[in-house]
Amino acid sequence: MSEGHPTAAQKEALRLICDHGHLDTHQLGRHLLSARRSSTNPGFAPAITRMAGTLTWRLKAQGFITDADTEGAWRTTADGRALISCGRTRE
Repeated sequence: MSEGHPTAAQKEALRLICDHGHLDTHQLGRHLLSARRSSTNPGFAPAITRMAGTLTWRLKAQGFITDADTEGAWRTTADGRALISCGRTRE
């Protein structure tokens, strides 16, 4: 986090959650991984998917996502949608 402003990775996660309506942390990790080039490093995929947990924790603390009606899933808040100009409304 940079002086309270969302990082590029946080905005990417926020965009993915907004575009899909809601995602759980595991689903978000898979989407983050698929958005990147593959690597021969065996720790690459686990590190990217673990990053999803950190990103959701920070986005929730900043008020950009909240718990969705689906257990374990996240959805964007109005502030989160405004930050990335996502036109989706709450489902």
